[in-house]
Amino acid sequence: MDVILIPGFWLDASSWERVTPLIEEAGHRVNPLTLPGLEAADADRSGIGLRDHIDAVVEIVDAAPADAQIVLVGHSGGGAIAHGVVDARPDRIAHVVYVDAGPLGDGLSINDELPVVDGEIPLPDWSVFDDADLVDLDDALRAEFRARSIPEPKGVAYDPISLGDERRYDVPITIIASEFPSSALVEWIAADSPFTRELARVKQVAYVDLPTGHWPQFTKPVQLGQAIVAALA
Repeated sequence: MDVILIPGFWLDASSWERVTPLIEEAGHRVNPLTLPGLEAADADRSGIGLRDHIDAVVEIVDAAPADAQIVLVGHSGGGAIAHGVVDARPDRIAHVVYVDAGPLGDGLSINDELPVVDGEIPLPDWSVFDDADLVDLDDALRAEFRARSIPEPKGVAYDPISLGDERRYDVPITIIASEFPSSALVEWIAADSPFTRELARVKQVAYVDLPTGHWPQFTKPVQLGQAIVAALA
């Protein structure tokens, strides 16, 4: 399969470097992405919005051979981007794997509460995050994460997503749950939580629990790679 890895906020393609080899060893072609504005700390991020990131991935999907089995893997905010791609090209995507993420509903933004500095969103102080986000992210990993972090374009976090093709619900998905157990997602769906209404409409959903914090590609990369490979099987 052709596996497109979409990073979450503040991260580029290199954030998948400990996960990619496991997927390749299973025989898949892997394409970890660096999205527009995340090329470097001094890249021009002005005017880049959520649609620009979705369109950048759609362009890669469109360039793939017509018979390619394309799988999107989206971490965190990258999950919303993946869902936007599915909405744009529901007939081209075979499967979506959400890594501590899920499909974002029409009209919602990924996170419009993140602190903006000079028109962009640098990686905030750790105190901004919940304790559950930071499980297993020790001092060394935090230092590594901060050193590699790149400010996120404000529009990617703040722009509402626009969806329009209900065939997106036909594409099967796997959710790798880390920060919260999958049982919590099931409970939120049953309670009609706004956070999970879009997920509730997807017809085929598999859940995998990988208990750790919000960044398993750093805290449990081997287990994450194995979980992705299992989802593709």
